[in-house]
Amino acid sequence: MADLDDLKEGKKYFADTPQKTEGFFLKGSNSLDWGIKNRLARIFNPKSGRTVMLAIDHGYFQGPTTGLERIDLSILPLVPYADTLMLTRGILRSIVPPSVSQSIVLRVSGGTSILKELSNEEIAVDIEESIRLNVCAMAVQVFIGGEFEKESIINMTKMVDLGNRYGIPVLAVTAVGKDMTRDARYFRLATRICAELGAHYIKSYYIEEGFETVTASCPVPIVMAGGKKIPELDALTMAYNAVQKGASGVDMGRNIFQSDAPVAMIQAVKAVVHDNETPEKAYALYNTLKNQG
Repeated sequence: MADLDDLKEGKKYFADTPQKTEGFFLKGSNSLDWGIKNRLARIFNPKSGRTVMLAIDHGYFQGPTTGLERIDLSILPLVPYADTLMLTRGILRSIVPPSVSQSIVLRVSGGTSILKELSNEEIAVDIEESIRLNVCAMAVQVFIGGEFEKESIINMTKMVDLGNRYGIPVLAVTAVGKDMTRDARYFRLATRICAELGAHYIKSYYIEEGFETVTASCPVPIVMAGGKKIPELDALTMAYNAVQKGASGVDMGRNIFQSDAPVAMIQAVKAVVHDNETPEKAYALYNTLKNQG
C-alpha cells in the first residue's frame, strides 16, 4: 500500500503553464485516432515527414519478378535502409525475420494475375491477419477508370471502415491501365476520389507536368510510385522532383532492387527523400557506395 504520510502538498502542478496539444505532422491526419497516427509515424519519418517504402509485392499478380526471384538474397540486405516494407503475407511469413524493426505495409487486395483483367480484384486478406501480423498499414489497389472501378473502390472503402475500427491505416494504390491517360487530370481525379472515400494515404505516379496540382488537391499524403526500371540518375531525379512538388516520399521497387547496386541505390534514394539531396549529389553517392562494395 502507498504510504499516505508521503502525500505532500508541495507537488508541482505548473498551473500557470497550459498543456500543449501538438498537431500531427502528416497532412490531413490530425483528427485520426491515436493508433492510426502511431502507425503512420512508423511509416513516415516524423523529422522529415517523408518515407522511403520498399515495394516488393509484385509477385502477388506477376510471380517471380526480375530481382525478386530470391527475396532472401536480394531484398533482406536492403531492409535496414528502408523506412517500411510493402509486401504480401506469404513473403512476410516465409522470409522476413520477425526481428525486423521496419514497419510493414501489407498487400490485402488481389485475386487476378497478369493473364487476366487486373482490375477484377477483391479483398484477399482478412483484417484479423493484419492485426495478427502487427502491420502498420494495408494496401488496396484502386482502378479508377478500369473495368471493375466500382468494385475496387468498394474494396478500399470496406478496408477503410475496418482499418478505422482497429486502428490500421489504409494505403490506396492508384492503378493505371494500358488504355488510361497518365496526366495530371487523371491523377487528380484518382487520388481525390481515394481521399474523399477515406484512404489515409495514397500511392500515385509522378508526372512531369502538373504533379504539384495532384499533391495540392489531395488532402492526405501522397507517396510516389517508382514504376518501371529507368536509369539510376533518372530515378533519383524523379524522386527529387516528386518530393519537391509535394510528395511525402516514395514507394520504390524495381528502381531499387533491379539497380546494378541496390544497396547503394536505396541509400541514394534516402538522401534525396529525407535530406533533400540533389539528384546529382545523390547519384555521386550511389557511385561511391557502388564502387566500395
